[in-house]
Amino acid sequence: MTDNVRNTGAVQVRPGEGRSARLLGEVYTVKLGGADTGGVFALVEQTIPAGTSGPPPHRHHQTDETFYIVDGEMAFMAGDATIHAGTGDVVRVPRGLLHTYRNVGEGTARLMLTVTPAGFEEFFLAAGEAPDAPAQEPPDIGRLLTIGERYDLDVPPPPAE
Repeated sequence: MTDNVRNTGAVQVRPGEGRSARLLGEVYTVKLGGADTGGVFALVEQTIPAGTSGPPPHRHHQTDETFYIVDGEMAFMAGDATIHAGTGDVVRVPRGLLHTYRNVGEGTARLMLTVTPAGFEEFFLAAGEAPDAPAQEPPDIGRLLTIGERYDLDVPPPPAE
């Protein structure tokens, strides 16, 4: 996956490389994990098909997330705010803030997600399936929540109506 460039500590990850998993219709590719950065951060490429609604509203108590929109149009729910973001925009979600997102564009969106500190990137790999495997329909939400608890993922119940 990654090349340690001539034992300098520099790391190069080429296009198409990384550990990938499909989860809730999205493909997550870990480009740099905690082992590559001394646990400081992780870098994950997200490929989000048009119409994908994203994860349920959730929060991380120990993890900050920063999304760079490489291509596409996204809507983020962050606390009480809705943030519309397009190609070239950056959206930072600090730890503790309830959030989610969805692809609101007509095409596939591509994002680069920075997870600080590293660790949460392993959730995608543990909970997801091989990108070319048949999708599990419907997804086993109980399984996802159980795995999520190990990786700083808190999905509160929806508000009572």
